[in-house]
Amino acid sequence: MSQAIIQIENLSKRYKGSKDYSLHDVSLIINKGEKFGIFGPNGAGKTTLISIICKLFSQTSGKVHNFPIKGEALSIGFVPQDLALHEELTAYQNLEYFGALYKLTKKEVKLRLLSLLAMLGLSNVAHKKVKTFSGGMKRRLNLAIGIIHEPDIIFLDEPTVGVDIQSKNAIMTFLNELNQKGMTIIYTSHHMEEAEEFCTKIAILDYGKLIANDTLQNLYATHKVSGLMEIMILLTGKEYRDNV
Repeated sequence: MSQAIIQIENLSKRYKGSKDYSLHDVSLIINKGEKFGIFGPNGAGKTTLISIICKLFSQTSGKVHNFPIKGEALSIGFVPQDLALHEELTAYQNLEYFGALYKLTKKEVKLRLLSLLAMLGLSNVAHKKVKTFSGGMKRRLNLAIGIIHEPDIIFLDEPTVGVDIQSKNAIMTFLNELNQKGMTIIYTSHHMEEAEEFCTKIAILDYGKLIANDTLQNLYATHKVSGLMEIMILLTGKEYRDNV
């Protein structure tokens, strides 16, 4: 039986000075262990929704319920599209710094960072400054920073943007391993083929409204299509959105 980890009820957001809502009456449930994809055109409300769930923004109305796991408060991690790194520090120093922010002990930080560096292929550059890293190496370190505190749920915004195929494969393989160990993943990206392979459930937003929320298989059957891109075009149209 599915266990809800986040429940969103009638969530709306209107920014100060705007006459339009960025989110309007959105309701959905994210279950423990899901790889939940949130998609939509530019300006659809994806970033606003994730920011509210992560408590970076407050909503205008509606509720977000986070359900404790084993009686403990829900632990959340966030990996932004814009790299959250200190380029003048080494990979090791970055992980030490962010581990301390999460109030981990020095022993916990060391054990976890050594493990993460090894799993993400960064052990040999652990003591090199991040400014010397390739884009793929920075993206992998960005992921390690987001999960060093071993969160119950991780939010990923374009986790493979701008990386080579080897780094992309390494990142997606690592994310699947985290999920198999019980971590819930909320993922957003413009890479539709990647999303199809990765996500177990999909929510699609358009103009701040939730227009689809189901498994890919059910969405394919309902709309009589065979791909996520087809569903996106069918539900959100073909018009340009990059000026929104």
